[in-house]
This record gives sequence, structure tokens and C-alpha cells, in this order.
Amino acid sequence: MSSLTSNKGNMFGELLRIVSVVTAAIAIGFIITLFVSEDAVGAFKILLTGPFPMIDISDAGIKLRGLSRTGSWLIDFTTLVLLGLSVCLAFRARQFSMAAEGQLFLGAIASAAVVIYIDGPSFLVVPLALFSAATIGFIWGLIPGYLKAYLGANEIVSTLMLNIIAVQLYRYILVYYMNDPTAGFIASETIPVDMRLDRILSGTKLTSMFYIMLAVSAFVVLLIYRSKFGYQLNILGINEKFARYGGIATKRIVMLTFAVSGVFAGLAGAHMALGVTSRLNLYLAPGIGFEGIVVALLARNDPRLIPLCALLYSYLRVGSQIMERSTDVPRELVLIIQALIILFVMVDQLKPFLNRMKAKFGKKASDSSKLNNSNGVA
Repeated sequence: MSSLTSNKGNMFGELLRIVSVVTAAIAIGFIITLFVSEDAVGAFKILLTGPFPMIDISDAGIKLRGLSRTGSWLIDFTTLVLLGLSVCLAFRARQFSMAAEGQLFLGAIASAAVVIYIDGPSFLVVPLALFSAATIGFIWGLIPGYLKAYLGANEIVSTLMLNIIAVQLYRYILVYYMNDPTAGFIASETIPVDMRLDRILSGTKLTSMFYIMLAVSAFVVLLIYRSKFGYQLNILGINEKFARYGGIATKRIVMLTFAVSGVFAGLAGAHMALGVTSRLNLYLAPGIGFEGIVVALLARNDPRLIPLCALLYSYLRVGSQIMERSTDVPRELVLIIQALIILFVMVDQLKPFLNRMKAKFGKKASDSSKLNNSNGVA
């Protein structure tokens, strides 16, 4: 009973910390807005309320306007949860993977190629496209996983370099093999309507990937907290030497962690290809893969908190786009807020380290003082 109460208390504390971090970053952002905008209050009102639909009440009843904004928020939320889970899984094993960006691009090109070039009923082709995106993400994750586990390569360098290769490979395939000359610009053929993910909210592009994302979130929680692989991964993240001495095949777990995390980033790419866009272009969504890192850091790599953090973070992203179009405040202000969120999270994570260092040096000073006193008495 006491353990259950403790877990609830810890979860409440984490929720309070997330809300506090986001609120503090927004408050500082508002202070900055006062110096750059003629109507700071109005601009921030749009930032904080923009993603919500407008409600019209008349004799005819209640009508919602601007539902597409809410749809954009939930679309971003879906993508960021998948990317956050991808990053979270690697981070829990103390592997700083930056591979989500490249895996997203490859997942997008693989899923689009399947639905464009394979004939068949949608109920078979679309699942095959999702499976292809997950598989290419898995395979692409195996590469840095093997390099780190068996060759000792730095995972930050290898994943960043592989991102460049993945993006350029995506563009090469798009330009030379999938380009539609009738489009007027470099883009793939239009993805057939019946091969796109089903829309679940009228007036928006929100698709059934939202439900898949919820299922994936539950799966990752069970994987980390209720499976043998998750137990081994957690032990590896706590102490690699202890895990190795305990008989855990640490190299295999490291490699699999990179690979499994790629599955979720690949699905995020499939979401972009089959749910968000009607055809692939050269740029897709540059940089969004790295946004998953912010979500994972804000959640402290706890998969149970990833959806909440993604919900708040995507809210800011969509609100900033609306604010940029509607006011004199540039979107860069929200980039400042995002940077502050990361800074506050990192400062919070530094506290245990600083406390340990303080205790360590305090103990050394105490021991030195006792030694001096004993020498003086002698």
C-alpha cells in the first residue's frame, strides 16, 4: 500500500514539474514579448488559445469554427508522441540516439512507395506500408546499434551522420525514381485517396494513426515495465557493469534498443506520408525528428509521461504558427520558449549530480579536517 502511494506521489510530482517547467518558460517568453510586440497580451492570447476551435452560439445551435487548428495540434501531437517514444527508449539505456530524423524520412519514403506502386485492396496495402516503414526504421537503427555495441563508435556521431545519409537517400529516390514530372516541382505522385489513413475528425487531417499512436504508447509502457527486455534495458541504463556481471547480454540489448526505437520513428514517417501530406516533397518536415528529443527530455524518459509532454509541446508549436500569421511576433519567440524548456529540464536533472558532488567534496573536507586535528593533538 505504501509503495502504491509512493508511486502516485512520484507521478504527481512529475506532472507538477512538467507543468511548472512549461509555465516558467512561457512566463519568460511573455516578458520578452513585451519588448518586441505592440500588443504583447493579444499576441500571447493567440499563442495560448489558437489551437482551440472558436465556438459560435446562435439560435441555430452551437457551431465550431477553426477546427482545422485543433486538428493540426492533434496531428503534431501524434507525430511527437511516436518520436518521443523512439528517443525515450534509447535514452533509457543511456544511449544518446539522434537517429529519429533519418528514420522518419526513410519510413515516409518506404510507406509512400508501397501504396503508390503496389496494387491491391487498401486493407492489405496500407498495413503493408506501415509494416514497411517500421521495418526500415528497425534496420536503420541496427546500424548505429551495431557500431556502438561491437565497435565502440560514438552513437551521437554515428546517428547524426546516418541522418544525413538517410535524408539524402530519401531525396535521391524521390528525384530519380518517384518524381512526378506533371507536379511542377519535385514531388512524388499523389498518394491515392483510398490508400491514405482514414480520417477520424471531420474538417481536419487527423487520421487513424492517432489510435495507432495510443496503442504504441501502451505497448512501450508494457515493454519497459513489464517485459524481460525492458528489465534488461533498465538495468543497463542504471549500471552497465552491473548488468554485464549479472549475465545480461549488454551488446545485444544496446543494438536491439537502437533498432526497436527506429520502429516508432519509422511509423512517424508513415504518418507524415499517408496522413499529413498528399504527396512527398523534398523537405517533408525538416527538424521535427529532433523535436522528439525535447519531448523525451521533458518527460525524463518516462514513457507514461511522453503523451502529456507531447500534448503540451505540440500545443506550443501550433500556437506559435497561428501567432506568427496573426500578429507581429515572429515564431522565433517560441523557439526561445522551447530552448528555455530544455534549459530548465537540464538544470533540474543537474541537481542530483550537484548534490552528490557536494556530499563527496564535503566528506573529503571533513576527513581532511579530522586528520589535521589529530596531527595537531599528536
